[in-house]
Formats: sequence, structure tokens, C-alpha cells
Amino acid sequence: MILTVTPNPSLDRTYEVPALERGEVLRAAGERMDPGGKGVNVSRAVAAAGHRTVAVVPLGGAPGALVAELLAGQGIEVAPVPVAGHTRSNIAIAEPDGTLTKINAPGPRLTPAESEAILTAVGAYSPAADWIACCGSLPRGLAPEWYAELVTRAHGAGARIALDTSGPSLLAALAARPDVVKPNAEELAEAVGRPLATVGDAVKAAEELRARGAGTVLASLGADGQLLVSAAGTWYGSAAVDAVRSDVGAGDASLAGFLAAGGQGPDALSAALAHGAAAVRLPGSEMPSPADLDASRVAVTADVPLDRVLGEPVGRIGPIDRIEPIGRDDTSEQGSPR
Repeated sequence: MILTVTPNPSLDRTYEVPALERGEVLRAAGERMDPGGKGVNVSRAVAAAGHRTVAVVPLGGAPGALVAELLAGQGIEVAPVPVAGHTRSNIAIAEPDGTLTKINAPGPRLTPAESEAILTAVGAYSPAADWIACCGSLPRGLAPEWYAELVTRAHGAGARIALDTSGPSLLAALAARPDVVKPNAEELAEAVGRPLATVGDAVKAAEELRARGAGTVLASLGADGQLLVSAAGTWYGSAAVDAVRSDVGAGDASLAGFLAAGGQGPDALSAALAHGAAAVRLPGSEMPSPADLDASRVAVTADVPLDRVLGEPVGRIGPIDRIEPIGRDDTSEQGSPR
């Protein structure tokens, strides 16, 4: 069983339009509504793969009730934590060329009692979990050290932790020694405080995170593939993608595939790449099923191309302060699965 924790879930509405024109009345060619948030997406991907998952989510108001209903409809066990504020609602506008415009609400401010209630709910399910995936940025009211406290408590219950967050929350959690951290390239650069120009730079940055407490680093490098850096070795992988329909939740599907495949070694990296590549070919934040996976498109090697220049600029090294995109509660991960 994979337990997920999403401190700032959302109700996500995605509209497909021929073109986004400011100030005009647009008619959507398609629409969908999904439960959102990084951990929620991981649970959705795990359930789509046929595995048991439990989603711990603070929920409030009518949007929160609808998130719980949608999750249950996808075969996900929901462990709701009632909060006074309303769960946020987000909007994504998708264009045919793959461009995605996202508008995210900030979400409710959690009280100390609500914060403790989430930790208590995680503790109740920890003994039965093979993995706990803690995902996304923290909502208002939770200090950056909140994830570190969660990791410490979960380890006390004997659970393994995968953490997908960024900025101060990631740095604070490293001292608690999470078993896996999953930054994208920009988050990795921010964590070490310098730009990354090559795959070799990314490997060195991942090794620094391991030296600071992370057991394993699963790093998404956008169109340049993924890295897995652990005590057992370092591997590099990529997956061919002909066309991207939507990258919303692709990184979350990748983490789900990694954990469902055991969460360690090249086979788990291959599963991560296959799940991420399948997700970008689907509409909105739809998660891939086993029928969508194509292992023949995936290549993983221990011969890491250290000199390969990263094709996307990776230079943000200061604090990130912006509205979070739909399906990813911290930073955008365009093309992350490839």
C-alpha cells in the first residue's frame, strides 16, 4: 500500500480551447474535472496501476467534498482531515499545441490543530504503508519544518518516505533523512544554490543532497531525462515521447511508477520513465493505466552522459515565490518524464 499526503489539495478544472485569446469569449472543445495536488495525483496513478493507495488530505467546504467523491470514484481510499477553510479550486486552459495556462488559488490557512490532525492521520496509516509519498508545497499556516516532523514520525513507525517538495521545505526535511527526494532540475539547482549546466552538474547536486540526508535522489531533468542517484549507484534514463498533450501530473505519475516498482534501482527508474511518458500523452491530469505504458520507449543506463548539456535553462537559485501550477503544488515540471 502506498500512502500519500497532500497538505494543499485542490479541485482541478481543465478546459481544452482552440486558442487562448485575451478578452474574448472562448468555447471549450473539451473539459474535465479532477481531484488535484501532487500527492493526490500519485494516489490516482497508483490506483490506475491496480495497487492499493490511501490519500491523506485536508478537505473543507463543497470543493473538498467533491474532491473526496472524485477520489473514491477512482478506487482510492480517502483519509479526510476536516478543515475550516475551503479546499482550493484551480483552472487549467489547454491549447492544441500543448501550451497550458494555469490559474491556482492559494488554498486555506491551516490552524495548529489542523496541522496536528494531518500528522495524526498519517500516523494511523503508517504501519500498513510500504511507502509514504509526501508531496507538494505547504499551505499557509504550516512552517517549512512541517515535512521534517512528518518524516521523523513516519520513520519512528518504521515507514519509508518519498518527499516531493522544494525550497525551504525540502532543505528543512533533509536533516530528517527522507528515503527518497524527487526534485526537478530547477528545484535541484535551487537546493544547492547554483545553476546546473550539464547532467554531470545535476549528478553532483544530487550527491550533495544525499550528503545532507537524502537516501536516494530521483531527479527529473525535463526533456533531458531523469537521474537516479543512490548508495547503490547512479543511473540515467530517458523515454521517447512523440507528442505532449498535457504535462499536468506527469511528474507525479512518474513518482507513482517508481514507488510501485519498489522505489530503488534501475528497474524502478524505468517504471518512473514509462509512467511519466504515458501521462504526457493523456488529456488534463489523467493518470496512465498499464495499457498506456510502453517499456520499449524507455532506455536506462549506468553510463551516465555527464558532459551532456542540459537543453532547458536551469539557473534559478534564489527563493521561489510564485503561484503554484495545477497538479504540481510547488513548481512546474514541463516535460519531466522524458
